[in-house]
Amino acid sequence: MNIKIAKALLKIKAVFFRPEEPFTWASGIKSPVYCDNRLTLSDTEVRTDVETGLATLIKENYPEVEVLMGTSTAGIAHAAITAHLMGLPMGYVRSGHKDHGRQNQIEGRLEKGQKVVVVEDLISTGGSVLEVVDVLREAGAEVLGIVSIFTYGMQKGLDRLAAADVRNISLTNFDVIAKVAAEDGYIKPEDVERLIKFRNNPSDESWIGGQA
Repeated sequence: MNIKIAKALLKIKAVFFRPEEPFTWASGIKSPVYCDNRLTLSDTEVRTDVETGLATLIKENYPEVEVLMGTSTAGIAHAAITAHLMGLPMGYVRSGHKDHGRQNQIEGRLEKGQKVVVVEDLISTGGSVLEVVDVLREAGAEVLGIVSIFTYGMQKGLDRLAAADVRNISLTNFDVIAKVAAEDGYIKPEDVERLIKFRNNPSDESWIGGQA
């Protein structure tokens, strides 16, 4: 599955590698990869593969799940479609409380003690998805874990997830996509080492321009 999803994300440029002309993240970090998994929603074949894949991961890894909760905003559609396929209720967690109405941060019905799986589109350093986990735990939910479409596998993210005692299962990951991208001609084979070097230490820009 991880190779199939990697090929699909590359085909629709939801994950797009550009090692010779790095993108700049909001943090200022130069990155050889651009991720926009919202594009999966616009391709019916890829969308079907992603959502059925997420449903499979949840059934295999979190069989006790009672509710799916999407991250705002990228995880909402994936949580909704996957929940529909599984016949489960869903909701989502806002990045902050509403300033009107009931001032909810959690949208949808969630009872204390319910077993929840969080649905995210991608994980880098893990900060935003762990904020969602914290909100759900504070509301009394039992968070079984996270499912995501794509993960970088950055050490900072792995350490944060471990510290929060929460598990993430992804459809595919940075290493697989980099390998497939080289095999299918999206990037040069020699670029893979540079990409992994970026993943291992995003603040080290020595990979740019093919530097050793």
